[in-house]
Amino acid sequence: MAGRERLICASDDLVETGRGVRFAVERHGRPEPAFAVRFEGVARAFLNRCGHLPQQLDWQEGEFFDDSRLYLICATHGALYHPGSGACVGGRCAGRGLIALPVTEHGGHVYVMEEYE
Repeated sequence: MAGRERLICASDDLVETGRGVRFAVERHGRPEPAFAVRFEGVARAFLNRCGHLPQQLDWQEGEFFDDSRLYLICATHGALYHPGSGACVGGRCAGRGLIALPVTEHGGHVYVMEEYE
């Protein structure tokens, strides 16, 4: 399996526990919504799909964190996810976490690793 980096955004676009950046990735030949956020100083990326039902998480575009800024939240179901790992920490996700995407950050930019089979 080979892959390449694809630009998501400038590093400065991701503020610690602030607004996220939406983008799309191709999986199984189809585009799927995804997002990137910054947590504990590290850029993280996940598919934008709740573990409970296939709904996008953000309640307004780019708003993925709950009011406490501690967890990612599904605006539809209230499921809570740990922003470092995507693990389900509460709500209707029943142990099903978010699907993490490999990201790198260098040269002032954040990249997602696109994989090809």
